[in-house]
Amino acid sequence: MSEQDAADEKSTSPSADLPSGGLSYAGAGVDIDAGDRAVELIGPHAKRATRPEVLGGLGGFSGLFALKGNYREPVLAAASDGVGTKLAVAQAIGKHDTVGQDLVAMCVDDLVVCGAEPLFLQDYIAIGKVVPETVAEIVAGIADGCVIAGCALLGGETAEHPGLMRDDHYDLSATAVGVVEADQVLSPDRVRAGDSVIALGSSGLHSNGYSLARKVLLDWGHMDLGGDVEEFGRTLGEELLEPTRIYARDCLALAAEADVRTFAHITGGGLAENLARVIPSGLVAELERNTWTPAPIFAMIAQRGRVEQAEMERTFNMGVGMVAVVAPEDTDRAQAVLTARHVDNWVLGTIKRNPEAKGGSGRVNLVGDHPRF
Repeated sequence: MSEQDAADEKSTSPSADLPSGGLSYAGAGVDIDAGDRAVELIGPHAKRATRPEVLGGLGGFSGLFALKGNYREPVLAAASDGVGTKLAVAQAIGKHDTVGQDLVAMCVDDLVVCGAEPLFLQDYIAIGKVVPETVAEIVAGIADGCVIAGCALLGGETAEHPGLMRDDHYDLSATAVGVVEADQVLSPDRVRAGDSVIALGSSGLHSNGYSLARKVLLDWGHMDLGGDVEEFGRTLGEELLEPTRIYARDCLALAAEADVRTFAHITGGGLAENLARVIPSGLVAELERNTWTPAPIFAMIAQRGRVEQAEMERTFNMGVGMVAVVAPEDTDRAQAVLTARHVDNWVLGTIKRNPEAKGGSGRVNLVGDHPRF
């Protein structure tokens, strides 16, 4: 064998670059000890986000939930979602204790659209490198959201993905499960001409449209996430990380006190596209833009990015996080319930007949302009 052959054999030998002690999971980038420490830190948060129906505790292979109560014909509802690129803002400024509430909101507020009470939620955290304190911050926010929604944090999974994700990057998703009586399921079939459309105000951007918001404000606008913004009365980062409002309990309280036909959770696609999903064929929701003024963050994005109104309304909630369609005679009662619960609300418009419609879903017409926008 020549010296060159020997050198080639040595350089291509499977063990040429291996550490003397052999490979380990930690050497491949997965720290089991850090994962165990993260579980210890998140334990107290999971314990405060519970319900009497929860059986056992953390550490099992599955979460157990006893469906108690005098249900006549219970229907289970499930919703899965994530937070999206809002996470990039949290990761950029190192603040991880609010995005968990966003995660809960995106799931449970989808559930309540059909009238379901959220029972429990399970989360999934994919992270480049487990830093126990970061995972604990994330889960603290998830627990906060579950407490607000009245559901239990039944468990979850934290997966370390070295080589696939950067060490300081993570992604979140969750599934929430709720229950509603079969004869109380809210649906488009209940909507009638003459019904009132009531808006429930959002807390800001919520968790949609951040790819556009970041492009306009950070990439093109070169704004500093840590810089104070006069229009917001706080930093840009704080404004962008304002948690998504959780409406679940408010909507359930409203449905208990008023004749609610259905709800619409305003997320990606905006007000018109999401409301149209619960308007049956033959009807149209006529909405007035001049009934509310979107928060300054929306105007800033529109102006600095020269984003057209139609694009803004299709991308962002524009200040409306949830919509309730209620019987006309219960309009005042519905608004009183929401006001008592400290939820900003106003009448957006009404449901009208649409004789030109032929099959498919109903329509949503937005007319007029937003004041001072």
